[in-house]
Parts: sequence; C-alpha cells; structure tokens
Amino acid sequence: MKPVVGITMGDAAGIGPEVIVKALRHESVYGWCRPLVIGDAKILRRAAGVVGAEEIAVRAIRDVGEARFVHGEIDCLDLDLLPEDLPFGRLSAAAGDAAFRFVEKAVELAGRGDIDAICTAPLNKEALHLAGHRYPGHTEILAELTGTTDYAMMLATGNLKVIHLTTHVGLIRAIEMIDPERTYRVIKLAHETLQRAGVSRPRIAVCGINPHAGENGLFGEGEEETKLAPGIRRAAEEGIDVSGPHPADTLFYRAVRGEFDVVVACYHDQGHAPVKVLGIEEGVNITVGLKGGIVRTSVDHGTAFDIAGKNLADERSMLAALRAAAELAPGRNPRN
Repeated sequence: MKPVVGITMGDAAGIGPEVIVKALRHESVYGWCRPLVIGDAKILRRAAGVVGAEEIAVRAIRDVGEARFVHGEIDCLDLDLLPEDLPFGRLSAAAGDAAFRFVEKAVELAGRGDIDAICTAPLNKEALHLAGHRYPGHTEILAELTGTTDYAMMLATGNLKVIHLTTHVGLIRAIEMIDPERTYRVIKLAHETLQRAGVSRPRIAVCGINPHAGENGLFGEGEEETKLAPGIRRAAEEGIDVSGPHPADTLFYRAVRGEFDVVVACYHDQGHAPVKVLGIEEGVNITVGLKGGIVRTSVDHGTAFDIAGKNLADERSMLAALRAAAELAPGRNPRN
C-alpha cells in the first residue's frame, strides 16, 4: 500500500498552489504515494490555469474516503476558506489564517491515521502573524499541535541528509544551547527516523563545533569534549552506529561519498550551506521527532510572492519533498 501524503497548500497568495499542481502533473508521484491536497479547490483550479494545466481535474472532496488518487486528477480536501479573487503576491490575513488551518487539518488527519505523512507548501510568516497565529513557522506550529517538545530539523538533497542540533538562533546562542543531552537526543531522533524509513542500522556522524573539531584543544574552549562527546558516547553505548566529532570541512564530502547516512550539524549554516550548494532546487526540509510518529516534509523555499501567478515557480523541491514523505512514512516504505 502506497502511503497517503497530505499536502498542505501553504499561503495561497504565493507559489504553493502552482508548485503543487506542477508536481502532481508528474505521473511518477502516483508511483510513490497517494497524494491528497488539503487546501482550497478553487485556488488550485486557478493555479492549474496559471501553469497551463487545464487538463488536470481538481476534485473537491469533504472526506479522505472520497479520494481516488488517480493521475490526471487532484483530490483536494476542500476547506473553502479563501476568496476566489485573492491577489497574488500580497500579504493577506485571510491567506495566513487559511495556511494555518490547512496544517491544523493535516495534523488532525495524521493523528487518526487517515494520512501517513504531511508535505507542506510554504507559508508566509508575516501573513501568519497578521492572522493572529504567532509562530516562527511550520515546525513550531506542528510541535504545538502535536504536543511535541523534543524535535529537530533535517535537510535532505540527493544522497546527503543533515540533522541540526540548533537552527534559528545566533551563533553564540547556538553554541550555548548545545549540551550532551541535546546531542544525544538528536542522534537518537536521526537513528529512529532512518530506521522507520527502512535503514536497519543508520550510520551517523557528528560535526565538530570548532575548526578541525577542536584539534585536541588547539581551537576553541574544549566544546567538543564537554558538549558533544558525552552525548555521542551515550548513544554508542546503546548500540547506535555514531561517530565523531569530525571536522566539518571534510565530513560532508565523506557523507556524500556514501560513508554516512546522516550528518549531525551543530548550527544552522554549518548544515544548511552544504545541502544548498548540492541542490537548492531539490532540497527538502524534514521535521523529525513529532509525537505520534508523524512525518512532515517541506519544500526548501519560501512563498516567492514576487513570481506568484506568473508560471515561473519550479516544482523540483516539491517533487523531492513528496518522495521523501513517501519514503519516511512509518511502516510504508516501499523498500520494506
């Protein structure tokens, strides 16, 4: 059984609807999963017109059981929250609220097993705030809706996966936040996520914080030994295949060559930069550790208001996010 992937439409004033329609024109998607859009059917029809996909039929449904999952049709669980003439590329409280409601509905469906994974099109933080939803982004929404406090961001492109100890904080604060417990928990999240995806014994490598991973105290203040090494040892003692801290300047090269299944990065740019150099158009953002085993993947780009409605949006990141959602859906990996 292919997993049912719920695709939230994101901010309808941006490129989310366009990349969804473009991605679902690809017949290969239906070989990976059974896609279900959670959004607004009339906005998807408008997007189909924008991208020249008038041959695609958008089916407005009210229940997952009505979906047919047939290539050439888009099943849309229609929340019908938006005006038909919603302007492209403009901040809108209505679009911000709808984007939140789409995610809220997806979590509800995942919680009761109606969908197996969530794939999110981009939302706009300003529009979200205009609507009264004061979150930095999708990850924090999903964490609150699922009651999750221990989660992490994973990025993937091609054969490189990177999970982060810290993300959207300044560098000094990021180093302060890293401790052995966080290191251990993120290693364990990476291990559990890849095991659920069918990797029986994931090979995990941890980046050092300082140049050359501190080089035995030559660089830094011993952060590798105090903040990273105890968490690595604890995970290894539990049977997890983990090593490090490794010098970051060579570790990503080794991972791309196939030595490791996932790299643990210490801070935002350490992990994001290699992924984006390798494939910014096909990058995937994955939230791991959500309660209930919920898998969430996302495109690795924003709402791109400047090109919304112009048929300039690239669907490759959405295709990669859908494939990742299908592969990571618990118990449904086609390799199992």
